[in-house]
Parts: sequence; structure tokens; C-alpha cells
Amino acid sequence: MKTIGFAMCGSFCTFDKALAAAETLAKDYNLVPIMSETAYATDTRFGDAESFRTRLETVAGQAVIHTIKSAEPIGPSGMLDALVIAPATGNTLSKLARGITDTAVTMAAKAHLRRGKPVVVAVSTNDALSGSAESIARLLNRKHVYFVPLYQDDATNKPNSLAADLGRLPAALAAALAGQQLQPLFVCN
Repeated sequence: MKTIGFAMCGSFCTFDKALAAAETLAKDYNLVPIMSETAYATDTRFGDAESFRTRLETVAGQAVIHTIKSAEPIGPSGMLDALVIAPATGNTLSKLARGITDTAVTMAAKAHLRRGKPVVVAVSTNDALSGSAESIARLLNRKHVYFVPLYQDDATNKPNSLAADLGRLPAALAAALAGQQLQPLFVCN
């Protein structure tokens, strides 16, 4: 059974969907849970941090990696076959596109990519078609980085917002493990 890192960033409104996707993946893969420091510790109107951590740890059967120091060994140890980042915020997209490593999630990605293994990005950001568009374009051209197909989650009220279709995450992960980008990239939902 392959081992997949499941990394969560601070798009808190997406956490329930992301955790449901983690539950689906856990049926076919061993999961290593990873959270950015912000995702790990921040209570919001969408839920408290402890509940989200507990749910992810229960799904994965192990403690969440949530510091840069604890994420760094992911690469050298060859711990993962693939890394999923769900949700991936605009902030994280920008950091990944520019090689900035200042959270547990960006360190996990950097460490994992050094071994030439796939990173699967599940975007969730209100500025995907504006401020984060450049970062998405850079990552689309980056070797070993794959995207879960995207859709406009509220074209009327948030015309620049995109979200990953998390129902397609298992297929996107399988394609990435085979070195392919799941198509089509942009879908209607």
C-alpha cells in the first residue's frame, strides 16, 4: 500500500470537504497527516482547531506533523510516495511557486519534491483568477506538481475564486502517481 502525505493549509471553509477526501483516500493508502502551523492551531467560525486535528489524526492513525523541523525528514527518509495539499491556499501556492519554505506544508513539499515524487495540489482560494493566477501558472509548469481539477465555486459573487473538485482527488492522485495530469483541468461543477 502506498503512503500519501495529506497536508492541510488554512482555507478553513474547505476543511470538512478536505477531511472527507482524506477519509476516502485512507481506504486505499496509508496517510501521513500534515498541517501548516496556522491550520493546526487556529480556531475559526468553521470549527475549532482541536476538532480538525483530531479528525485528521483519527483518519490517518497517527499524530499530525505540524512544524518545519518535523516535516524536513520527509524527503531524506523517502517517507511518502506522493504528497497531497488539500486545501492549498493562495498563500501556499505563492510560496510553492517561489520556493519559500516557512511552514510545515511548504517544507514537506520541498523535502518531497527533492526526491522527484508527485505533489498533488487541491486549490482553494478566492483570488485564483487574480492575485494567485501567476503562482498557479508557474506551478502548472513545474515538474512533479499536479492539480486536482478546478472549478469556479461561486462565479457570481466571487468571480476570481477557484476550488478543487475534491471528488476527483482520488483520480488526480492516481494520475499523478503515474506521472500524468488528470484532464480536463478546468471543470464545471
